[in-house]
Amino acid sequence: MKESLVKQAYEVARQRYAEIGVDTEQVLKQLQDFHLSLHCWQADDVHGFEVQAGSMSGGIQSTGDFPGAARNIDELRSDILKAKSLIPGNHRLNLHEIYGDFKGKVVDRDEVTVEYFQSWIDWAKDNNTKLDFNSSSFSHPKSGSLTLANPDKGIRDFWIEHTKRCRDIANEMGKAQDDPCIMNLWVHDGCKDVSVNHALYRNTLKASLDEIFAKPQPMMKDCIEGKVFGIGLESFTVGSHDFYTAYAAQNDKIVTIDTGHYHPTESPADKVSALLPFVKELMLHVSRPIRWDSDHVTIMDDPTQELFFEIVRAGALDRVHYGLDFFDGSINRIGAYVIGSRSAQKCMLRALLEPVQTISRLELEGEGYKVLALIEEQKAMPWQAVYDEFCVRNGVPVGADFIADIDRYVAEVTSKR
Repeated sequence: MKESLVKQAYEVARQRYAEIGVDTEQVLKQLQDFHLSLHCWQADDVHGFEVQAGSMSGGIQSTGDFPGAARNIDELRSDILKAKSLIPGNHRLNLHEIYGDFKGKVVDRDEVTVEYFQSWIDWAKDNNTKLDFNSSSFSHPKSGSLTLANPDKGIRDFWIEHTKRCRDIANEMGKAQDDPCIMNLWVHDGCKDVSVNHALYRNTLKASLDEIFAKPQPMMKDCIEGKVFGIGLESFTVGSHDFYTAYAAQNDKIVTIDTGHYHPTESPADKVSALLPFVKELMLHVSRPIRWDSDHVTIMDDPTQELFFEIVRAGALDRVHYGLDFFDGSINRIGAYVIGSRSAQKCMLRALLEPVQTISRLELEGEGYKVLALIEEQKAMPWQAVYDEFCVRNGVPVGADFIADIDRYVAEVTSKR
């Protein structure tokens, strides 16, 4: 019965959108090709599987102790597959280096090789999932407040070697899946209080990056991610947005726009059209900052919606990669995956359903009131009926029906951990 109602509602929506020149069938094809990169660290609160792992550090903080967090690699994979089964479309998986399959062996971060990710490569192939990757500079005895920007050559060389090896691993992942692995480089480097060595740290970071990126890696893509501050590093961040923007433009790298890594009054959406004339591609890390980089679960809030509108309006669908980066341990973690992923999809859908050519033409003709009128009218168009149809075609629950699936998984799986 419900599927029949979805079909009826979609047919009405299809006709409504056709009246304004939007082909919903074409939009559904575009949405099917919209692949999120799900972040593995949502399932276990960024703990990873290192034998010698310590407490969280480097400005990282996951809050909450909701029962059922993944405790090992098998549980993590099970949770990810459950989440994927409730999200329409097919999506990638984003791994941090600390999630290697170390099998109880102590492997320091400057010793890691693709050997410890072969089971992930095999698992991804078996589950029709492509992998992305991240170096991990935090929560380690040598991370401190400075890693790649550390004046201590021994510490710096340790992290340079770690990051080089991560690029090797990412390249092997790309070869195995016949699609470039997107590797993100983020380091927390900064100062808690007043510092007079800003130039020293930034020149050191630049030299480290130059050494790391010297080796060509044809089956991976390098992303560099800036930040405003980290917990315990509030006064100065070496790898700021300005630093990485300049480095990326000069060295043909991808800039990562993390929606939580800017001042509260900045618009991440506005950075899309500002950066694209100077860099080939962008990477998104989509979360929901509340007053700071708090990484709450993505919802359909105005900043997220504007971000996806800007990408579509800029004609940049083929130049942007889409990752999620929230880690909330205060609610059911699989529910967080599903809510955040489906919310991001809905924002993209609404952007794709906008008659952008018509609105753009009216703006260029000076018809400002018509532009505003059409943008406002779009908010009330039946986009939800199109998303429900998308769910039906992908064989996943419609609306809030996924809640019952997650409750069953809790009863059968996570409650027994």
